[in-house]
Amino acid sequence: MGKVDVAGVPAELLAVELLERARSEGVELVGPGGLLAELTKRVLEAGLEAELTEHVGYAPYDPAGHHSGNSRNGTRTKTVITEIGPIALDVPRDRAGTFEPVIVPKRKRRLGGVDQMVLSLSAKGLTHGEISAHLEEIYQTKVSKETITRITDRVLETMVEWQNRPLDRVYPVVFIDAIFVKVREGQVANRPIYVAVGVSVDGERDILGLWAGEGGEGAKYWHHVLTEIRNRGTADVCIVVCDGLTGLPDAVGAVWPQAIVQTCIVHLLRNSFRYASRKDWPAIAKGLKAVYTAPTEAAAMERLAEFAGDWEDRYPAIVKLWENAWAEFVPFLSFDPEVRAVIYTTNAIESINARIRKAVKARGHFPNETAALKCVYLALMSLDPTGRGRQRWTNRWKPALNAFTLAFPGRIVPTSK
Repeated sequence: MGKVDVAGVPAELLAVELLERARSEGVELVGPGGLLAELTKRVLEAGLEAELTEHVGYAPYDPAGHHSGNSRNGTRTKTVITEIGPIALDVPRDRAGTFEPVIVPKRKRRLGGVDQMVLSLSAKGLTHGEISAHLEEIYQTKVSKETITRITDRVLETMVEWQNRPLDRVYPVVFIDAIFVKVREGQVANRPIYVAVGVSVDGERDILGLWAGEGGEGAKYWHHVLTEIRNRGTADVCIVVCDGLTGLPDAVGAVWPQAIVQTCIVHLLRNSFRYASRKDWPAIAKGLKAVYTAPTEAAAMERLAEFAGDWEDRYPAIVKLWENAWAEFVPFLSFDPEVRAVIYTTNAIESINARIRKAVKARGHFPNETAALKCVYLALMSLDPTGRGRQRWTNRWKPALNAFTLAFPGRIVPTSK
């Protein structure tokens, strides 16, 4: 196969030429020996040659290189792994051994795109063994599980920086929840991963951090998490939306005395359905919707009484569940419909937890806490790659934030964006 000339050729013409050559010569575009691999090889080798020219100070075969103190010294073959498969490069050398290429550094066997591919596949829930098999099957590229571990471990430093970054001074709403993962430290045990998601004064979603706890989800550890959030700059939160964990309102009040603790409607509904036969779910959902969409607390109590009249004999646990959660359920009934609707329909923490569950499910269990946090962090960083979800989120929150400004005077000041 002849060399592919890329200098000065427009991208469109080059693409057409590649396709024509693939048809006429009966070769593949991608994979080992494909035209794209050949093109990549030529481009990288041209770049390496240009770097060496700059390093030694003269072009190939230029008499100016005679007695210059350093000279070219042939090439050595080096195979690098790329997104289109392995490529054997002829890397130029200098006689003094001082040439340090940048485009393909010494001892580097993978180009950056491969690392990004590994991180992306890991974020989507593939195990390291599955990633290794995928790269070999699709790209005929062998990447060991140990190498994949080293690639993913590089995000740990970034994760620490992210976890300790400064936060906004105030969040109108913060959603908090814990999701359990299996960690093998001595023996396999369920460990909670605590997640906090804030809605900024501009309506943007901000994942505030991840924390690995021990044992079951506890209000004491939530106090530690909320204190860390405050210490990172968040002096005020208007509403904290959470599940009905005992002691959690006291933990919130100790950190942000003005915050209103609101039981998550999604949690209440899900827990309600656990006590009911699936065939009754639509009717139960309809009856409970009348409760949480009631215009006032008094009306909500009437709707709950009506619900109890219809279902208490069959499902007394559901009625008891709502009665026990009443104090933390009713606060948002005093707000405008825009505020109430966006709180009980946003389901912010649930969509994030769904992504986390998908990422950890294939693992079975993790060798340690750090591995679990790394997996969850990668999953969160891969959320909404196009940005469309973030835009929809922001648009949805804008009307509610206007109502928040009236409901919490002086506490919510939009930034100038």
